[in-house]
Amino acid sequence: MTDEEKKLLSTFEARLRHLIYLHDELKRGNAELKQLLEAKKEEYEKLQAEYKELELNYTNLKTATTISLNGSDVKETKLRLSKLVREVDKCIALLNE
Repeated sequence: MTDEEKKLLSTFEARLRHLIYLHDELKRGNAELKQLLEAKKEEYEKLQAEYKELELNYTNLKTATTISLNGSDVKETKLRLSKLVREVDKCIALLNE
């Protein structure tokens, strides 16, 4: 093997090692990003659950406020109660299936 071939082989080995190093770095970075994505997904799911709970609390509060208006807004109260009755009817129908 000539000196030039040895030099080329040495250069090739150095570049291959560097390429392997870069590959390992990318794999580590990818793993970190996957972990971060999973954490964000969990955070998103918790926030979604909290949002739904707050939305339900808001609806309940609004209903309670509407009912306690002492007849000042009877039409809205009747609509809300009708909506609640329809929801209960739907739940009963689902339970009977």
